[in-house]
Amino acid sequence: MPDNLPVSAADQPLVSIIVPVYNAEQSLPRCLDSICAQTYQNLEIILVDDGSTDDSLTVCRQFAYRDDRIRVLSQTNSGVSAARNNAIETATGKYIQFVDSDDWIDENMTFLLVQRAEREQADFIISHYCRVDGDKITVHGFLETSGCMNRLEFAQELIRNPASFYYGVMWNKLYRRDIIRRHRIYCYEQLSWCEDFLFNLTYILCTSRICAVRTPLYYYVKNDKSLTATTLTPHSSIAIRRQLFEYYKVFCTELGMFEENKKQIYKFLIATAKDG
Repeated sequence: MPDNLPVSAADQPLVSIIVPVYNAEQSLPRCLDSICAQTYQNLEIILVDDGSTDDSLTVCRQFAYRDDRIRVLSQTNSGVSAARNNAIETATGKYIQFVDSDDWIDENMTFLLVQRAEREQADFIISHYCRVDGDKITVHGFLETSGCMNRLEFAQELIRNPASFYYGVMWNKLYRRDIIRRHRIYCYEQLSWCEDFLFNLTYILCTSRICAVRTPLYYYVKNDKSLTATTLTPHSSIAIRRQLFEYYKVFCTELGMFEENKKQIYKFLIATAKDG
C-alpha cells in the first residue's frame, strides 16, 4: 500500500463513495466488490437504487448486510442526477467520490486520490482511467503534470479537450464535500446528458488547487446499451449542447479567458463527446 496517510481507518478522513444504481444486477457485484476491497478503509458507501425493475436493490441490501460501511437508499425512478443529489444530501465524508454501477475501481484508487489531496491540500483531484470495451482495455487521460494547478491553469487545459470524458465525467475525480455543500453544487436534473460536465464547471469555479494523478485508477465499461447510448438523438444532443454551452461560456468569462480563447471555446458546439 502507498504510504503518507495513517494506516488506521479511524485516523483517516472519511470518504463518501456514491453509487447510483439502475437495473445493474449483473455488473453491480463486481463494482461493489472493488469498492469494498479498497486499501483505504474509512469509507461510507452510499448506494442509491433509482427504482430498478430487476434485482439491483436486493444486491445492494445483500452487500449492506455483509459490510456495515454501506448504506442503501431507494427512490422512485428519477434519473442518475437525482440519485447522486439524494446521496450528496446524506453524505458526511470530508471527500466525495462517485462510481457508476457498470464500472469498477483499482484497489488503491481512493487511497491515492486522498493521499494527493491531503499532501497538497487540494480541492479537486483528477485521475487517468481505463476504457474497457469487451476484452480491450486502453488508458486515457490528458494532464501529465506532477504538480498542482490553480483553477485558471486547469481551465486552460480543459478547453483543449472540453468534450472528453476525462474532464467531463464525475467518476475519475475526488471532491471536497464542504465545497459542494457551501456553494450548493448539485447535479442538474433537467439535463439528460452532460450533467456531469455542468457539475464540474460549477465546482471548478469554487476551487483553489487542483491536482492530477497520472495512474489509471478507474475502469469505465463502454456500454452501447446504456440509456444515453440508446435514447440520445442527434437533434436532442445538439439542443443539450447549445444549452450547456451557455454555462461553459459563463465559466470561461468568469475566469477572464473567454475573449482570448473564443475560437477554441466555440469549438465545444461541434466537438464530439469522446472517451479517448
